[in-house]
Amino acid sequence: MTATENSTLVPTEHTDPINAQILAVSEDQIKGFHKHPFQFVAEKSGLPLETVLERVQAMLSAGVIRRVRQTLLANKLADGGLVAWKMNSNDKLDAAFDFMFKEDPFSGHVVLRSTDREVSGSDFRLWTTVKVPQGKEISEHCDALKRLVGAEQYIIMQPKGIFALGVGHVRRKTMEIGSKADEPAEMITPDIVDLTQEEWDVLIAMKRDFKPEEIVPEIWAARAKEAGVSLDRFCEVARGFETKGILGRFSTFLEHVKPSQTGVRVTRFNALFHWRVPEGMQARAGSEVGRHDIMTHAYWREGGPRFANANIMGVVHGTDKQRVLEHKAAIDRHLESIGIPVLYTNVFWGGRSEIKPSEISPKVYAEWHTKWAGKADVI
Repeated sequence: MTATENSTLVPTEHTDPINAQILAVSEDQIKGFHKHPFQFVAEKSGLPLETVLERVQAMLSAGVIRRVRQTLLANKLADGGLVAWKMNSNDKLDAAFDFMFKEDPFSGHVVLRSTDREVSGSDFRLWTTVKVPQGKEISEHCDALKRLVGAEQYIIMQPKGIFALGVGHVRRKTMEIGSKADEPAEMITPDIVDLTQEEWDVLIAMKRDFKPEEIVPEIWAARAKEAGVSLDRFCEVARGFETKGILGRFSTFLEHVKPSQTGVRVTRFNALFHWRVPEGMQARAGSEVGRHDIMTHAYWREGGPRFANANIMGVVHGTDKQRVLEHKAAIDRHLESIGIPVLYTNVFWGGRSEIKPSEISPKVYAEWHTKWAGKADVI
């Protein structure tokens, strides 16, 4: 039976009780490297391995799960940043969005954002994440994109500290307002690491998305062969990546923006929170924001004067706008209660959104810039 045929015979919506049981683990609880990630899911969810494999394969085939992959802390492998774009005309927003998503492999998250009120930065509607290979400047790539899409201005906000990186949309649906970890989040710094050729070979093989037919018990065996090493050596090198601090988690990423084939949505609201705290308090404030369970991402980024000097930023997803705002209000109250004044805050709501892994290959980077050299305003 093919993966596609299988997806028509078993429930694939994320709301199905068994699927929800699996996703509560597989979205963001498989931290680091696991030789047998789906056995881990089976143990934690209390389900048979065969059921876990069948359901993940079916959900991936149906598009309910957008991708299955080992995530990396790419900020330790390549320079990256959040980039806000101001277009000369809002009429070109969708075309610029399409170009960033379809034509630029170095843009990852591509989102159109808006605010509930006119505030500093409201005119920057297009937001992307950009990564470039080691030794390259983000501004060089953004200058090329600015020329190609006819943007008026861009602002790069590189991370100085990372406090939360996760998804867990199913797990967060019923999370209590203000729920947080016992301790502040640890700050990860985006220091670039050096890798050997063997490590790059393993890394490139392990980071690619899995297809439905690859969801099998020995999920890394084919990737080890691709990297030209034994399975044991592959796993040994992969575990070494944990020591280097470049591994995130193994995850099943839900399609959380678009509805499923039957119209079911995982989330409806994507909120980018901005806070400004006093100078010198950024690391502590980020750790306090990041300890809140609702945060899928939390960073120390300097927004500069165009974004009211915001310096802590984070993302929350939810199905109810008021509840998302209640989560934010709880974080605001917590910061104030421990002596961290909130000097400014705002919410940038996400609209149209696409996500893809960012390319970090120097070869692809050189080929891309050669292809688009000398061209301007192509949308």
